[in-house]
Amino acid sequence: MKRHQLILDKLNHEQHVEVSELCEELNVSAVTIRKDLKLLEDKGLLFRTHGGASLENPYINDRPVNEKEKISVMEKSDIAKEAAKLIKDNDSIMIASGTTVQQLAKSITNKGALNVITSSLNVALELLNHQNIQVIQLGGNLRHTSSSVTGHYAEHILEHISCNQLFLGVDGIDLEYGCTTTSLEEALLNQKMMKSSQRTIILADSSKFGKKSFGRICAIEQVDQIITDNGISPSLAKKIRDLGIKLSIV
Repeated sequence: MKRHQLILDKLNHEQHVEVSELCEELNVSAVTIRKDLKLLEDKGLLFRTHGGASLENPYINDRPVNEKEKISVMEKSDIAKEAAKLIKDNDSIMIASGTTVQQLAKSITNKGALNVITSSLNVALELLNHQNIQVIQLGGNLRHTSSSVTGHYAEHILEHISCNQLFLGVDGIDLEYGCTTTSLEEALLNQKMMKSSQRTIILADSSKFGKKSFGRICAIEQVDQIITDNGISPSLAKKIRDLGIKLSIV
């Protein structure tokens, strides 16, 4: 069917499509598009997601950090550079784990004093050469796949800390389900980090949208800002901004 081919062509080009966009472009009802997507999913040609479809399985499995850092390298670098502009001298910030926030650590160029609290060993190592940056490494159980810590000890320290900003990496962003990560323990630690920070800023390349994983961190409305790349669809960007979330596209 011609309509099915048009859907697949659009999906191959954009990686993710939404029902509302397809209805408008193909001049058919949402019921028709959903039937089309189910048929195409049954044939193994796509994965249905909330409100649309994707070429990738929306349910994310845990992967080692050395594999993740090879994905969307340029996008992560650009996102990190944009995030670094938000950091001012004498700030106290928190940096969670993940390959995009690790790029942020590489992008920090502040000359003045800076306090950084992090759960990521890789982030701490990146900042060791900055004499003006005081690094507080959270302790706890070490996750080999992410080179980061989780657990009671890390959560306990956060009860005594207050920061200007939290820079958070995630594995999935779904408008209905929220922001997620592959580890439940890491999700719980991220929740504690949010409570200890005045603002939460998510750094996520566009491939993370429309996906969900095992550990739910928060509803998307609890996030203050998202920094992503220009692979995000215009309709999804509008929906995020309509929720009152600042969206920065690099």
